[in-house]
Amino acid sequence: MQQLDRAVILAAGLGTRLRWLTHDQPKALIDVAGAPAIVHVIRRLAAQGVRYIAVNVHYHADNLIKMLGDGSRLGVRLYFSREKKLLDSGGGVRQALDLLPGEGLLAVHNADVLADMDIQALAGACPEGGACLSLVPNPAHHPTGDFSLRDGLISISPDGDSRYTFAGVSVWEQSAFNAWVSGQSFPLTKAIQYLVDINCCVGILHDGFWFDMGRPRDLMQARRWIHALER
Repeated sequence: MQQLDRAVILAAGLGTRLRWLTHDQPKALIDVAGAPAIVHVIRRLAAQGVRYIAVNVHYHADNLIKMLGDGSRLGVRLYFSREKKLLDSGGGVRQALDLLPGEGLLAVHNADVLADMDIQALAGACPEGGACLSLVPNPAHHPTGDFSLRDGLISISPDGDSRYTFAGVSVWEQSAFNAWVSGQSFPLTKAIQYLVDINCCVGILHDGFWFDMGRPRDLMQARRWIHALER
């Protein structure tokens, strides 16, 4: 199995649901138990062998770049993909790829997701030319889920109670983005649909901790969980 050592962190969002915390900073810099959210993400990736990380930036981009620097204090090499206009999640990944060294597998991780996913396990399950998505049981704010999981393969068609929510963490073969050009805006779900259609998108159900900090309740829960870990 190829050891995954590259990642893209999606951090260009506007953070509108947490506006009282993001009016002068990107959501990725929101404090979670003494450190910015994105620092927690980088540390977890670094602990699993990721060394090269591209971060897409847009809203208050200079604040984020200044705080993170080159990533050396966190044990990684950081590259920043500036977006003059938002490129959506898929377009953000595609443009950021231009900055990363190497080729092959890469992780894609939302900056506002804190979780204990095994990135290398996702990499081991990733099909050639495809992607492996981490899924979680549907949270209260998203009861209908995103995808079905059938014999390990992702399906987008409705399938009752077997639907799960995309965790915002995944592993991809870089070639899966070859159909799009850098600078093009498109959602990651469009790339997922393409892979689903050719049976190259698999899923793994995650049963550990997972917090999507796009909502105040989840942010509070993440802060409590990390404080409990540090006691």
